[in-house]
Amino acid sequence: MPKVQNGNMKTTLLCAFTLVAAAGVASAQFVSPPAQTSVTIADHTLLIKYSAPSVHGRKIFGPGGRISQDGTYPVWRAGANDATAFHTDADLDIGGLAVPKGDYTIFVLVSDPENWQLIVNKQTGQWGLTYRQNMDLGRVKMTMTKPPAKIETYKMTLSKTGAKTGKLELAWDNYVASVPITAK
Repeated sequence: MPKVQNGNMKTTLLCAFTLVAAAGVASAQFVSPPAQTSVTIADHTLLIKYSAPSVHGRKIFGPGGRISQDGTYPVWRAGANDATAFHTDADLDIGGLAVPKGDYTIFVLVSDPENWQLIVNKQTGQWGLTYRQNMDLGRVKMTMTKPPAKIETYKMTLSKTGAKTGKLELAWDNYVASVPITAK
């Protein structure tokens, strides 16, 4: 508790409450709502649950950005808040990585803006900033493209591209990253 001089504890506490309340209002503007995407491929369900942050005029990627590409924070939780959860009812091939049916966490290595890597991690249920590389099932290179216009709110999309194939796409700011999925 801060030291109060002249017995003005009431004013000090009121000021502290006002600052905390103002900070709460400011942070409420940047709430990242829960979101999900799912697809059925070859009669099997794939589901991703994540939180969807928005740009809000902030720098997102690159030096000094919210998600740094200068090596400061090279592994991104692929969303906000809790780690991004991935469930598959089928054994999959994701961009060349064998992924057995089950539950996983998705991260993305963003240290190079033109060469993102999708990370499928075996640890589940953790806060998004809790990343343990020794729990990686594997990593795969993502295909990078630029959107026609800046994307304000982050979006993950699972889509069907054939009877046994699909695609995972991550789109935010000035980046779109995708990887093919095949049900085995």
